[in-house]
Amino acid sequence: MEGGIPRSFFQDIRSRELNGFRVRKRPYSGVDSSEFCEVGAVAIQHDSNYTPPLAISFCKTSKNSHILAVSDEDGYVSLFDSRRRHPSFASYQEKTEKARLYEWVAHDNAVFDVCWIKDDTHILTASGDQSIKVWDAQEKKCTGALMGHTGSVKSLCPHPSNPDLVASGSRDGSFAIWDLRGGSRTRRGDMWIPSTAVVKGAHLSPQRKRVKHAKTASMSITSVLYLKDEVSIATAGAVDSVIKFWDTRNLKGSITQASPHSSSVTKERRLHGISSLSQDSNGVFISASCMDNRIYLYNVLNLEKGPINSFSGCSIESFYVKSTISPDAAHILSGSSDGSACIWQVNKPLADPVLLKSHEGEVTAVDWCSSDLGKIATCSDDFTVRVWDMKSSSCSSSSRTPSSIRRRVMAIPNMEPRNIFMHEEPLSSTKVSGSLCPPEEVGEQNNSHNPITMPKICTPESQKKQLFSMELDLQETFEKTPDAALKSPASVLNPPPSLKRKTIRDYFIASS
Repeated sequence: MEGGIPRSFFQDIRSRELNGFRVRKRPYSGVDSSEFCEVGAVAIQHDSNYTPPLAISFCKTSKNSHILAVSDEDGYVSLFDSRRRHPSFASYQEKTEKARLYEWVAHDNAVFDVCWIKDDTHILTASGDQSIKVWDAQEKKCTGALMGHTGSVKSLCPHPSNPDLVASGSRDGSFAIWDLRGGSRTRRGDMWIPSTAVVKGAHLSPQRKRVKHAKTASMSITSVLYLKDEVSIATAGAVDSVIKFWDTRNLKGSITQASPHSSSVTKERRLHGISSLSQDSNGVFISASCMDNRIYLYNVLNLEKGPINSFSGCSIESFYVKSTISPDAAHILSGSSDGSACIWQVNKPLADPVLLKSHEGEVTAVDWCSSDLGKIATCSDDFTVRVWDMKSSSCSSSSRTPSSIRRRVMAIPNMEPRNIFMHEEPLSSTKVSGSLCPPEEVGEQNNSHNPITMPKICTPESQKKQLFSMELDLQETFEKTPDAALKSPASVLNPPPSLKRKTIRDYFIASS
């Protein structure tokens, strides 16, 4: 029968380009703790005084991805080279001195969040002194101060394509948007930058809004995310487990929200806050670490259905314990109050997590290296930061598939970023970004995706039927309407130029 003839490879590609498609998660054979090894550990100390680290962040560009920024309770920012290897008998002090590149006092209070911007040439710091500062990473010089919050600044997130736009969340219950291109000079010559928009009481319940003296802890904004559609922001707070989504072009109210429980169930259950939010590199999935000791995973295209998966096995007893989804959306990494770091496979939510046990205190902030998916960093109240790497024996798990290769074009890239560390070692030109395998195995992986197929032998009649079927498929492909295209993930995260920019709100309107 004609309907039984499969479409050609090229028709499949054309259909995907026009209609979008849900990419497959990359295959993963499974890991256990024996496949992760600790490759580095440093102690956070200044003038022989130890202090707990609060936030960590790998550089985002591949050339500097080995550099790790660490902020701590004393207001310092330290930069470490995670490539440095040390003998097992070396003390923490020796390891720290060899791995540390720079350190400086960024604030006179604790620094709760740190992130890289502008091709890793600048660093943003959020502090308990109610300010955000912009630092030149090379010069260790403050180039701007963002003032306006009336409480400790807990979370930062830069715009996905415009590094001059930043979102922040504060303990005062508000989140703000900042434009680093604005501002004015003070008499002392400092650059003071005001916010361009502020939403106060973003996560207050209707009953709490009527109370004048609300408790600060119950209205704190614990995490903010600038979504990949470039106009939406997700926020979470300490008051409940609700994630709210906002359109930055109209901030009068949230456009939608997501929660692990329905509104009727929430009234009967104890409310649990959210300690952190994270998203994958494509912006399709959002993870939320909740104070009920679970991590919930949402699909931004189906927020009304609630979380698509939940992960248990960690202990989240404080808002300092964070989690993050891997850039390829294959794993979730979380800290834990019991002193372990936990790793789950996204496609196996019911499985027990892999436990990394080396810390002696609560594991708080964690981070993935964006250029090497097998490399992670964890920090703890035991005053240490540890770097972990997947052993080379697990190379089969890191094969590049469409889900890990597919990247959304954000904007025309700027010129090549300057080298912020003059004494860093050059990276090998044979290294393949995002692959955990040695260079000689990369070619074998690429060849495995292109198997040799034998030509088909068929009669003239069957050829005519195949051509006829191809014409019908092409006709159906080009008769697709814009409404059909709106239902694909690409329509929300990367709309076609012929249509106006869509947000999460537009997707729900189109679906209804």
